[in-house]
Amino acid sequence: MPPRLSALDASFLYLEAPTTPMHVGTVSIFRRPRSGFDYDRLVELIEQRLARVPRYRQKVRHVPGNLARPVWVDDPDFDVAYHVRRSALPKPGTDAQLNELVARLMSRPLDHARPLWEMYLVDGLARDRTAVLAKTHQAMVDGVSAIDIGQVILDVSPDPRPVPDELWMPRPEPSDTKLVLGALVEAVQRPGELVDTARTAAGDAIATVGKLADGVGQVFSVAWKASRRAPGSPLNATVSTQRRFAVARTQLECYRRVRAAHGCTVNDVVLSVVAGALRNWLLSRGEAVTGSSAVRAMVPLSVRGEADVPSSVSGSLGNRVVSFLIDLPVGEPSPVVRLHHVTHAMREHTASHPSVGAGTLVRIGGFAPPTLHALGARAASGMSSRIFNVMVTNVPGPQFPLYAAGARMLEMFPVVPLAKGQALAIGLTSYDGGVYYGFNADRDAMPDVDVLAGLVDESLDELVGTVS
Repeated sequence: MPPRLSALDASFLYLEAPTTPMHVGTVSIFRRPRSGFDYDRLVELIEQRLARVPRYRQKVRHVPGNLARPVWVDDPDFDVAYHVRRSALPKPGTDAQLNELVARLMSRPLDHARPLWEMYLVDGLARDRTAVLAKTHQAMVDGVSAIDIGQVILDVSPDPRPVPDELWMPRPEPSDTKLVLGALVEAVQRPGELVDTARTAAGDAIATVGKLADGVGQVFSVAWKASRRAPGSPLNATVSTQRRFAVARTQLECYRRVRAAHGCTVNDVVLSVVAGALRNWLLSRGEAVTGSSAVRAMVPLSVRGEADVPSSVSGSLGNRVVSFLIDLPVGEPSPVVRLHHVTHAMREHTASHPSVGAGTLVRIGGFAPPTLHALGARAASGMSSRIFNVMVTNVPGPQFPLYAAGARMLEMFPVVPLAKGQALAIGLTSYDGGVYYGFNADRDAMPDVDVLAGLVDESLDELVGTVS
């Protein structure tokens, strides 16, 4: 029998709706080398690396009558040219035009009749740059048996590492009869599985969310906080099918300076910067902001397990993402006091769940941010939108340049999907001296997401100004 989707992976298929597509994305900006970086070279690179991510040649096959969870089967009609696509901006393309294109492409659901991923090469960017947008369904990326494809196309030098040629032959698809017989055998061996599958497929939200919580290994930071509704906020809204996307670029050295001066972590500084930007954004909207105002953030972090972190990706990421609930003090006008509030709250949580350091994460999987952002998004999907206002995923990346087919990657921006009732998701990644924010927002609820992105620099400058 072909491998069956786990309860967690299947839940993402059942939870998906037109307004909440369950795919995560990354936007990578490359400098075009003299040798060129075009569509054909990207397709060739993907074909060479697909052997490392065999799931990207597989599609979901449902069992008749929903007698069991779906299975992964090889796609006999797999066509890499269908999944790797090309687009272009009118030269010289601006960053604003790229952001609009990303928003439109991320708004489109993936085709469930094919392997659940797409990649776009975007030409025409000013200053001789090229963008690559990758979309991957959350059902595919578990950090154990499957990682994000954005993690395998990058190299540490302009010369791509050699990959042995492999002849791929799709395995025959099982018949409906074989799928049903396999489901019946499992039902006899594990009778509770059949009832559980039927409940989940029928849309039992409680059962589905329970699977998400168990599968990702979430830990709510404080029990009483998880049981209380999040503060009222324009960040919680009915979402549409369309998105807006904005970015912010900052320098990692600024965060390190604040960390050293105030005895905190880089992640504490990041959350304080987000708190300051959200405060000023709320004020720009004319929202009521008092001294006690707060925005509750769901913050997924990679944590150490009982054993030391292994040296390879396999088996090391999927069950090491823990979700914390942090009240960002947007009502506090002092950037230093905001930072101290965040630092104190994070220390309470990480005391029982020590986080994995940036250097360790890089050693685990090279350029692991795409996979870890996907795991963070999976964690958010299992939490009720009533108990948090916004998700913030912060994943450290390597502090040296990476390349795809000889093209140097300059920047990388996460595109974290929106959960139901969430108008905004914030993802950020540090890479080669920079810290890059991606703001994915509902098109109707947050027409001013670019204003929020623009306030990141101002909030960071406030903190840097406190360093003597």
